[in-house]
Amino acid sequence: MCGRFTLDTSIEVLESELGIALTEFEPSYNIAPTQQVLSIVGTKEGRKSGYLQWGLVPSWAKDLKIGSKMINARSETVDEKPSFKRLLSRRRCLIVADSFYEWKRKEKDKQPYRITVNDGRLFTFAGLWDRWIKRDQELVTCTILTTKPNHLMQSIHDRMPVILQEKNQNNWIDPTITDKTFLKSLLVPLDSSIMKAYPVSKKVNNPSNNDKSIIDPV
Repeated sequence: MCGRFTLDTSIEVLESELGIALTEFEPSYNIAPTQQVLSIVGTKEGRKSGYLQWGLVPSWAKDLKIGSKMINARSETVDEKPSFKRLLSRRRCLIVADSFYEWKRKEKDKQPYRITVNDGRLFTFAGLWDRWIKRDQELVTCTILTTKPNHLMQSIHDRMPVILQEKNQNNWIDPTITDKTFLKSLLVPLDSSIMKAYPVSKKVNNPSNNDKSIIDPV
C-alpha cells in the first residue's frame, strides 16, 4: 500500500520537469491521507495541475468518512470494483512525489522506510479521482493505485504504489484513451534497480511531524 509520501522541491523544478504551471506550493516531508496532494490531469489543452484531497469519496457516497478507507486501490481489480471501475476510463490523474514511506514488520514492531527513485528525483503515482457534490458542498478526491511488490519492496511490504514510467505518464492521463485493458497494462511495479530504501525515524508515524529531519536515515 501507500500511506505516506513526500514532495520536497521548488515550484521551478516542478514546472520544468512536469510541464505544469503553479501559483503556490509548499514542500512536505510527511504527506498523509485527507491532506491536499499535488495532482495532474490531462485535458484537450494539455496538462492541468491542482490539488486533490487524498482519500477517494465516490460521487455516490452517503458518508464522507469513506475517504479515509480508500486511500489506495488495487490495480488488479480496479476495473471491477464499483468505486473505481468507471473512473479508470475517464478520471485518471498523476500524483506527484519524490519518495514514499512503508513500514516493515519486525517481530512485534514496525520500522518505517523511505523509498526514493533515481536518487530522489520527482516521480508520479498512478491515481484516480472523483467529484462529490451535495447542494453547495463540493469535494474532489483521489486514490493511489497499488500493485505487487518488486524485488526491492518484497522485503519490506507485500504491496507497493504504482509509480509510472515517464513514457507512460501521458498515456495514463490522456483523456482520449479509454481502453481498460491497455490502461491496466501500465499498472506494473517499477524496476527496483532505480529505487532505494533506507530506515527512517518513527517520528514519521505522526503526521504532525513534518520537518526535514524525518527523511534522515537512522
